[in-house]
Amino acid sequence: MSKPLRIDFVSDVSCPWCIIGLKSLETALDRLDGEVAAELHFQPFELNPAMPPAGQDIVEHIAQKYGSSAAQIDANRENIRARGEQLGFTFRMDRRGRIYNTFDAHRLLHWAELEGRQAALKHALFEAYFTDGKNPGDHEVLIELAQRVGLDGERARAILASDTYAGEVREQERFYTDRGIHSVPAIIINDRHLISGGQPPEVFEQALRQIAAAA
Repeated sequence: MSKPLRIDFVSDVSCPWCIIGLKSLETALDRLDGEVAAELHFQPFELNPAMPPAGQDIVEHIAQKYGSSAAQIDANRENIRARGEQLGFTFRMDRRGRIYNTFDAHRLLHWAELEGRQAALKHALFEAYFTDGKNPGDHEVLIELAQRVGLDGERARAILASDTYAGEVREQERFYTDRGIHSVPAIIINDRHLISGGQPPEVFEQALRQIAAAA
């Protein structure tokens, strides 16, 4: 009998290691099919909550935030691209020139969970930004993605035009930062076990199997 596991995946849609972590987690869950029954919830985290709507040049941003040299940035980008390729995800670094504010994307993800379409929208957002180079803070982009995954476009437009779910998202963000989550992805299993970073599938597989066995 499959062991039920609740998994809270704390992440930002502008974080490349978050999609790497998600694809690794999903690979592990596929391998554990029949052993665990995962209930996956995506929780909000903003890497750059003060980012203006127009965003910032990504090379400039990384150099300022982390002190990385151009050579270090290039090497890190290649590492990310290769890790994504191994997991079946395409990073198009030539299309991703800026980093953007993602708060409205998190508001739509909150709504999408209520509608049972959260995972689909999360994947669509990652693909839109990292593969297609689109702005995940642009309302028209967000509405198009919502419609693509089966959500009501007019409802999405109304949510984005208001502050609907803003309070709920802020509350969830505070909940996790108050508990020591300051980098993502952070994967929390059964409210007790934390796995940090874009780990390989084997790490997730081993950890989930051990947690399920002890449950």
